[in-house]
Amino acid sequence: MKNSKSKIIYIVSALVIVIIVNVIGNNFHKRFDLTKDNRYTLSETTTDIIDPADSPLIIDIFLEGDLPSEFKLLQTETKQLIEEFQTINPLIKVNYIDPLADEANRDNIIKELTKTGLEPYINSKKVSGKVTQELLFPWGFASYKGKTVKIPLFKKSITEDLQTQVSNSVQQLEYNFADAFEQLTKEKSKTVAVLKGNGQLSDIYIADFLQTIKPYYNLAQFTLDSVATNPISTLKKLKNYDLIISAKPNEAFTENEKLVLDQYTMSGGKSLWLTEAISMDKDSLYNEAGTSVSIGKELNLTDFFFQYGVRINQNLVKDLYSAPIPLAIGEGNNRQFQPVQWQYSPLAKASEKNPISDNIDLVKFDFASQIDTLKNSIKKTLLLQSSERTKLESPLQNISLASVTKAPDEENYNQGKQNLAVLLEGEFNSVYKNRILPFEIDNFIETSKPTKMVVISDGEVIKNEVWRNRPVQLGFERITGRTFGNKEFLLNTVNYLLDDTGLINIRAKSVEIAFLDSEKIEEQKGTWQFINLALPLLLLAIFGIAFNFIRKRKYAK
Repeated sequence: MKNSKSKIIYIVSALVIVIIVNVIGNNFHKRFDLTKDNRYTLSETTTDIIDPADSPLIIDIFLEGDLPSEFKLLQTETKQLIEEFQTINPLIKVNYIDPLADEANRDNIIKELTKTGLEPYINSKKVSGKVTQELLFPWGFASYKGKTVKIPLFKKSITEDLQTQVSNSVQQLEYNFADAFEQLTKEKSKTVAVLKGNGQLSDIYIADFLQTIKPYYNLAQFTLDSVATNPISTLKKLKNYDLIISAKPNEAFTENEKLVLDQYTMSGGKSLWLTEAISMDKDSLYNEAGTSVSIGKELNLTDFFFQYGVRINQNLVKDLYSAPIPLAIGEGNNRQFQPVQWQYSPLAKASEKNPISDNIDLVKFDFASQIDTLKNSIKKTLLLQSSERTKLESPLQNISLASVTKAPDEENYNQGKQNLAVLLEGEFNSVYKNRILPFEIDNFIETSKPTKMVVISDGEVIKNEVWRNRPVQLGFERITGRTFGNKEFLLNTVNYLLDDTGLINIRAKSVEIAFLDSEKIEEQKGTWQFINLALPLLLLAIFGIAFNFIRKRKYAK
């Protein structure tokens, strides 16, 4: 009797425990990220962006179908990340689409996707001595309340192999999704002023950059012409903007204009300067002689930047690690444009770890000057530097297109890395501190609030090409078909200068991806097929023979 009661109590207790565990499991959901790099732990910024979404947020992912192994990894990581989004907000819905599944309409579908800005990726691979090509669309769309933005899933690079490109893409997934969600769910709150009046680039040459930042910020032109007649009113209006951008000024700034800009900075205003100390560009070389002379450019900004902690020197950085220039080779009907290495176009990269220039492609410069950093209380971050193989050239040099046909004397390119872009952060001292002011101003500010400034020693970094009276994508080179990292670098710069959500810091997230060696796989394919398929059968056969042999001996007695 006692045993029966004990059994009943045991069974009832077990049932109660099972019910309690199920209730807890249904009501309290917790996911654990056991990865070393916490790749599946969403940042606080991402959570803050997607959590308030109160309508369905639809994601369409086109990374489906028969994919190469590297892209299958990207596909898996994308799906895992979206699952993490859905645990935060169940209103996030996803559709996985194979865009090329319909063979009959394949060409039309490719055309339509390309029209929407989804550039296909052509993956070439060698299998058993044959080269095959696959067309992929590693993109997605996110839609929310009638608005749609595209999401890049693959980060293409001109310098990295496919595995490294995929690894970089995985690292950028959370940022790319969070960036898209930010555009969809948040109202624009910051305003950017594009300075005019000092010979800056016209709109058509910065059109692609402006189009790039337009989804994030309110844009407006601001001219400093009114400083001459009413500087106080101009300063008051300028303070309404969160960031000012001066893209390749060519006319000197007056002292009144400098004081207005200085007091804007002292009030906490952010600024992006793309300026240079030498007057020279490629357009001036396209003449009958194919030559031009480099001339020092006087913008009256030397003391301005000097006080803030940098100096743009009057020289040109020549770099053996450089981009090509299109040069007409041949005569008559045989004349063709071909890319030839051009040492005046340094290809710059991140010099130290920072969220602006981490994990971006090389940034192309044209006739850049060297930047010195000066000792003061301002924090300085070197964003971009040239390669080690550089040579500094003073002004008043005759620059000729014909020089590209001659091999450079590499021994002279020994002056080391040169600073080309610098981030300044901190409390700035006024340029006019302890100086006579060019005009009277109430409440003159000697030391700024904490603020930021980026100085780039080449205005061409922001300049897009113009083809048939239409702007070309910034960073894209028509002759070679290569795309440099200029646009991404500048977008990151503006985001960093204006970031109040921490979104830019997601870029710094590091993810470790382990790949199989594709060459070894091809070489050792037969061996591993034998190990995985034939060896288990062989071991099973040996076991069976041995078992029967032992059994016969045992029972024969």
